[in-house]
Amino acid sequence: MTDLERLRQLPLPFARLLGIEFLSASKERVSAEMLVRPEFCTVNSVIHGGAIMAFADTLGAAGTVLNLPAGVGTTTIESKTNFLAAAPAGAKLLGEALPVHRGRRTMVWQTRLTLENGRAVALVTQTQMVLDPK
Repeated sequence: MTDLERLRQLPLPFARLLGIEFLSASKERVSAEMLVRPEFCTVNSVIHGGAIMAFADTLGAAGTVLNLPAGVGTTTIESKTNFLAAAPAGAKLLGEALPVHRGRRTMVWQTRLTLENGRAVALVTQTQMVLDPK
């Protein structure tokens, strides 16, 4: 099974609610897309910052999962977002997450979110804690 197939088979109810579609996946890179739906927007019909952060968090966590041994979990312990431009309702948001650090206890991922035309929307850096099996 490929890493992409593995991600697509995980029970990720929040990612499904957001409509996140994984495009590629490996231990070194995860990419996905998400449509900016009106219910994700502010009164100005641009994406809410929380939706941006949720999209990026999902990609960084997915990358971490692909790097974990079987039975080991993860949770986000820190996230920092730079908002760079608005994404209007109806736009497709593209995300690419790359590892900055992949350690035994923590992993750090940086996710760049862009519009289809390449315009940068946000840059998110998150730290994932590696959870021992129960």
